[in-house]
Amino acid sequence: SVPACCSARYNLALLAFFGFFLLYALRVNLSVALVDMVEPNTSLAKNMTSNVCPDHSSTINVPRNTTGEKYSWDADTQGWILGSFFYGYIITQIPGGYLASKIGGKLLLGFGIFGTSVFTLLTPLAANLGVGYLIAVRALEGLGEGVTFPAMHSMWSSWAPPLERSKLLSISYAGAQLGTVVSLPLSGLICYYMNWVYVFYIFGALGVLWFFFWMWLVSDTPETHESISHAEREYILSSLKDQLSTQKSVPWRPMLESLPLWAIVVAHFSYNWTFYTLLTLLPTYMKEILRFDAQENGFLSALPYFGCWLCIIVSGQIADYLREKENLSTVCVRKCFTLIGMIGPAVFLVAAGFIGCNYALAVAFVTVSTTLGGFCTSGYSINHLDIAPSYAGILLGITNSFATIPGMVGPVIAKNLTHNNTVGEWQTVFYIAASINLFGAIFFALFASGEVQDWAVSGYHLHRN
Repeated sequence: SVPACCSARYNLALLAFFGFFLLYALRVNLSVALVDMVEPNTSLAKNMTSNVCPDHSSTINVPRNTTGEKYSWDADTQGWILGSFFYGYIITQIPGGYLASKIGGKLLLGFGIFGTSVFTLLTPLAANLGVGYLIAVRALEGLGEGVTFPAMHSMWSSWAPPLERSKLLSISYAGAQLGTVVSLPLSGLICYYMNWVYVFYIFGALGVLWFFFWMWLVSDTPETHESISHAEREYILSSLKDQLSTQKSVPWRPMLESLPLWAIVVAHFSYNWTFYTLLTLLPTYMKEILRFDAQENGFLSALPYFGCWLCIIVSGQIADYLREKENLSTVCVRKCFTLIGMIGPAVFLVAAGFIGCNYALAVAFVTVSTTLGGFCTSGYSINHLDIAPSYAGILLGITNSFATIPGMVGPVIAKNLTHNNTVGEWQTVFYIAASINLFGAIFFALFASGEVQDWAVSGYHLHRN
């Protein structure tokens, strides 16, 4: 094989890593800044905190920058502001995959992140104009981010040799986790020492800067790359020659009738249910039940995502090692990694509901739960490329549309179940998430495939007629 160091495909993985890093930084910065954008008295009225656990927080009030504009938005309005992103995000998943297969992933991904960055720069202005404008800008950011994962999957279908898929994709997508890890505490510090508007200006400007590097250094396929070595181009093309389809039309019907695709849909939906429930409600659980303010400790709220980031990188290396050196079948690796990545988190999540007031143990369990989830990236997450490399972008668009629904309904359902904030109510939330995870893992293990499907290869129509 061709050395990895300084190769065009690893350069692509690295640039994509920074792209997804910025995307997630742009996505989560609002939830941190929002605390500073809202007038203290209009945010949540002190609701009934269950007094099961003693208070930990001995807050010493440090004088902080208070020059930022303040708005009187109630809890419902804040919910709409935070949720509006997903309404844009879900719309462009499938069109994004389809467009990427037509015009290539480079422009789509580039402009997706560029657009998101520009709207982020406009966020402070939109907030000043009124809440409707802010919701619109967030939904537009969602539209821009919606095309990015399908576009990236589409690019990897031309760039990633089958035995390096787990490595290359896990490097590029791990940027998302690290973006969450870095931007949560960093946005807090920017709000603290400067002013909340800079959260949007700094990350937005970095996104625009990234866009220029991306357009300059990346190309859609190995054939069109300016500086790729002859050896690497031949290596990638020869490894993919039997896997890609040349037909121009998309085989929608056999695609939607394909059970291996639905196995990915169910796994993706189930995994995201837990992921989004935790992402949005963990601070609430820590604050209301464990009586510990997660915002005072940005490091602790970022810890689970740091674990997940490490796990994604390491498990990607292990997955390809098992396939190449130990000769394990692709489907065996995908199923095993998905089972670890979904049953593991389910077990630790339920456990987190039963440890009483032991704060350290709660953080440890949640961290282990989120970390093990990193195995899924080399499980169901890359499986689109195994079953239909030519249409990987479209497949990801389909599964990600379903997988965005938990981001919209999961937190709402959880909020409705925890009106009184009792430990019992939260255990129910954890049970639901764990059982959905368990179901997804079993469904994937039964019906997933590791082979390129008949409908995804060139001659498919010829055989049928």
